[in-house]
Amino acid sequence: MSHHIVELRNLRHVYPDGTVALKEISFRITHGESVAIIGANGAGKSTLLLHLNGYLAATGGEVRIGDYPLTKATLPHVRRTVGMVFQEPDDQLFMPSVYEDVAFGPLNLGLTGLEVERRVNDALQRVGVGHLREKAPYNLSGGEKKRVAIATVLSMSPDILVMDEPTSGLDPHARRQLMRLLREFNHTKIFTSHDLDMVLDLCPRTIVLHEGEVAADGPTGDIFRDDDLLVRCRLEKPFSLQGCPICGGR
Repeated sequence: MSHHIVELRNLRHVYPDGTVALKEISFRITHGESVAIIGANGAGKSTLLLHLNGYLAATGGEVRIGDYPLTKATLPHVRRTVGMVFQEPDDQLFMPSVYEDVAFGPLNLGLTGLEVERRVNDALQRVGVGHLREKAPYNLSGGEKKRVAIATVLSMSPDILVMDEPTSGLDPHARRQLMRLLREFNHTKIFTSHDLDMVLDLCPRTIVLHEGEVAADGPTGDIFRDDDLLVRCRLEKPFSLQGCPICGGR
């Protein structure tokens, strides 16, 4: 199962305007782990995720997916292994219909006919939008677009699922549906989120980024019990761990 491993070695990224977004980031995520990457706005979370399947190239250091360093030569293999759901679904949806968007990945894997149909139908059903398959993506609500974007990745059956703010824009029912789906995904999961209750519920391990560096990496419960760390990194406890502001109880 080494192809499910994600490893960053001294990853560094500097944007063209000179902004240093990531500073010597190193960690290793093994097969089957569910890991949250959290931090305040501007900490480098989205920039980091965009390196995991080559949407951004590192300024320095190395990204490894399983046995492969991420290079131009290995990029097609890495993108078959790592499924990426962007924070903004409009960055992911570009075909005339929902069906064509979700079928795009399987077709590019060389699949045809009934297998493509099966994958598309399964992915749409898993996120609860099977009824939208003939709709144009630009006519969907924000939450519907988010779920279709997730389906475009699920249809490719990735070994590693990477998601940037997966619950953003979802109503409570869609959020519960997504969390159930993530629990059922048995391979490696990595996501950023400001939804810290979801992090607490789904991720045994959490990595905290602060100003482009790893401020902490450990069991999620320990992270959220470290008040000094949370204050320093401009984070708060999940709502489920916060006391009642009136009576002090939970």
